[in-house]
Order: sequence, then C-alpha cells, then structure tokens
Amino acid sequence: MKRHEMAGLTPEHFQWSVTDRIAVIRLNRPERKNPLTFESYAELGRTFRDLAHASDVDVVVLASNGGNFCSGGDVHEIIGPLVGMEMPELLAFTRMTGELVKAMIHCGKPVIAAVEGICVGAGAIMAMASDIRLAAPSTKAAFLFTRVGLAGCDMGACAMLPRIVGQGRAAELLYTGRVLRAEEGERWGFWNALHDDVEAAAMDLARQIAAGPTWAHGITKTQLDQEWNMGLDQAIEVEAQAQAICMQTRDFERAYRAFVAKETPVFEGD
Repeated sequence: MKRHEMAGLTPEHFQWSVTDRIAVIRLNRPERKNPLTFESYAELGRTFRDLAHASDVDVVVLASNGGNFCSGGDVHEIIGPLVGMEMPELLAFTRMTGELVKAMIHCGKPVIAAVEGICVGAGAIMAMASDIRLAAPSTKAAFLFTRVGLAGCDMGACAMLPRIVGQGRAAELLYTGRVLRAEEGERWGFWNALHDDVEAAAMDLARQIAAGPTWAHGITKTQLDQEWNMGLDQAIEVEAQAQAICMQTRDFERAYRAFVAKETPVFEGD
C-alpha cells in the first residue's frame, strides 16, 4: 500500500498534531473528562490503521487534555444506546472497539501514553495497548467494566493486562474494577514511570525514539506483538531473520561508520 503523509489530518473527534515526526493525539472533550463515543472510537481506529502507512510519523503520543486522559465510553452517548440494541448491533460495536486496540498494535509506530487524572474503562485499555505508559502522580486508572454489569474481558484486557502486571493482579483489577493509583501502578509495572510533567517526559522520550532507527523500531513493535504466540525456539529463529533484515539497512551501516568515526549516528529510517 502506498505510504502517505498524515501531518495535515483534520480529525473531527480528537485533536491531532505532528511535530518533528511525532504525532500527538488527545481526546477533545475535557469538560467531560474526555469520554469516547461511537464516532471517536471509529475515527481513532481508522487513524491508527492509516498510521501503518504514514511516511511522516515515527512515534505517537496519546496525551491527556484538561488534566484527564479518558473517562471511558460516554454514559449517555454509548452505554445508554447499547441497552436498547440487539445482539448483531452489540457485537458490531464490541468488535469495533477491539479494532481500535488491534490498530494500535499493528500501526508500526511506538505508542507512548502520557496519562494524567482519570484513565478508566476504555481509557485504561488505550493506555494498556500503548507500548510505553507514563503517568502523573494524580493518575487514577480503573478497568470499570464490572461496575456496569459487564465482564472484565474487554478489548483484549484478559490477554494483555496479565502480561503487564501478572495474572493475580490483573484478575483483581478486572473482577473488582477498583482504582489503581499511580504509585501502585508504577510498582506493579503498569506505568513505566511517574512524572510531574508527564507530557514533557513523554515528548522527550518520543524525540529520543524518533531519533533512533525508526524502520528497525517497527520491526521491534511487530515482534513484541507476534512473539506472544511463539515458543522460544520459534521466537529466536524469527528474531534471527528479522535482525538479518535490519543488518541490510543503511541505518545499520550509518551506525557502524559513526562508531568508527567516533561520532553520534544520524539515523534516517532506511
């Protein structure tokens, strides 16, 4: 598929900007703590699918807005209508929400969540599906699905969350829907780190990653996903093949020549 530029994207249901090959996405309903709607779910999913082919974006930052990350599905615009739907419509909706997570995983770009304040329900899922999660000390995360009479197995949570925090801890969060406070979340490994200015920290990290071998970063992201379902021997063989491919890139040669010249390598993503 043809690669294309996305800096000029003008989404309807979230804010979007691209600076120095770093895309920043933030939900734009701060007065409601940034809930998701049917439309924003779908538009986010399309955007992450398109990012797989973006030629002008190397890293994505999911940022907060108005001191909060995301309050999950909008009670009035999503949960209310769902009560009146039949099974085919309900399944279409739940599949659409899962498509957002799959699109984030398969977008080919490292995704950094920069989380402040409320991060619950589908918001917690979006943070979970990010490659790296940074949080402010004010952050309160919760997988609230049981609070509204639903199972904790939403949008891949039962597959992904145990791999991040462990089976027992994931089970507790998914059964109870309780708040995971920032310090506890960092201790459990859900948050990579806590920062008072979490967006500045996320952007610093994004710039660091964007300055690296971005084509090879895409390989790393792919393998982090695909190796979940591999045995160790298969994973080692797949990584051997992937690394041999990376050794054919000009970035690999640039790094070597910079090392010999005692210079800092300048990667160009090819």
